[in-house]
Amino acid sequence: MELFSEIYGAYFRIVTKALAKKSTTKKELDRLIADEGFGDSALFLPEKLIPSGGDPDWGLLCRNTDGSFSSVLTNKPVGTLTLLQKRWLSSLLLDPKTGLFLSDKERRSLEKLLDGVPPLYVKEQIRYVDRFSDGDPVTDEKYRKIFGVVFNAVKSREILEIDYFSGHGSRLHGYFLPFKIEYSPKNDKFRVFCFKIKNGIRAGSGIMNIGRIYTAYPTGCRQEEDISPELFFAERKTRSPAVIRITSERSGAERFLTEFAAYEKRTERDPETGITEVKLWYDRQDETEVLIRLLSFGPVLEILSPPSLRQQAAERVKRQAELIFGKERETKDGEDMCTDEENQENLAETLS
Repeated sequence: MELFSEIYGAYFRIVTKALAKKSTTKKELDRLIADEGFGDSALFLPEKLIPSGGDPDWGLLCRNTDGSFSSVLTNKPVGTLTLLQKRWLSSLLLDPKTGLFLSDKERRSLEKLLDGVPPLYVKEQIRYVDRFSDGDPVTDEKYRKIFGVVFNAVKSREILEIDYFSGHGSRLHGYFLPFKIEYSPKNDKFRVFCFKIKNGIRAGSGIMNIGRIYTAYPTGCRQEEDISPELFFAERKTRSPAVIRITSERSGAERFLTEFAAYEKRTERDPETGITEVKLWYDRQDETEVLIRLLSFGPVLEILSPPSLRQQAAERVKRQAELIFGKERETKDGEDMCTDEENQENLAETLS
């Protein structure tokens, strides 16, 4: 089978999940499409799945007397895996982060099913650059336990009682509703997006590094209100976007749009000059990380606004130049120039 096939795409995955259920409702179908599909999937996919007897209907579901829908199939749909996919799964099982999402029983079962299948790659073949070295202790038993509590709460929309210590050492205690877990490749850390709950209602929002959560206890209380990521980010995103100008050199625009695919943005491209201008909205708390990611593009990218972000970028570039060339480099007589050894010591001290 070919490496990339539509049968492993989003729409096939949605249909497979819908057909695997004993019965489903329109609300459940809408949620499935919203979770697994694309932004415009809700415009046409429901009419393909919900039986209407007309042309748009794919005829995969039938309507029950109680208004719910059932699969027309006798058995659940069964997917197939190529050898390449099995090797990729073997590689994933070697990653200790994968174990955070699996029970020991599930992991042993998968290892048994993939017994004898060589991994597609091993971690020793991958070299990470520009990554912090103090990643989450994903194999630590306490960390795994807390991660499991948070992960289950996200799935069940359960409110947790959490003790959290910030990077400055201050303690935060309260009730929180986690709704999304995100992994940062740059920091090698997991973080959870959550709403603070006070007297049973939302009273703010925040992002916690899971590695800094000291204790997390389920409360048994579940949030019935539908919480969407859009609501969370609408409360936290910058009022005015960062305006970025990107040249066409080294596929700058394509790399930028890939890097910031998950961010809200508006893009305009000048076909004559090849210059792309992007308005980018981001979480205010993530400004430093966003800035670092922007600077990684080098001279193909220019931050036009806001002035504060542009100034921060200029200061970081200046500090980097000072680390490499010395604070006041003079090429004539060599006064005030740092030696290579001093530059390396300064750089090591900055990164430590």
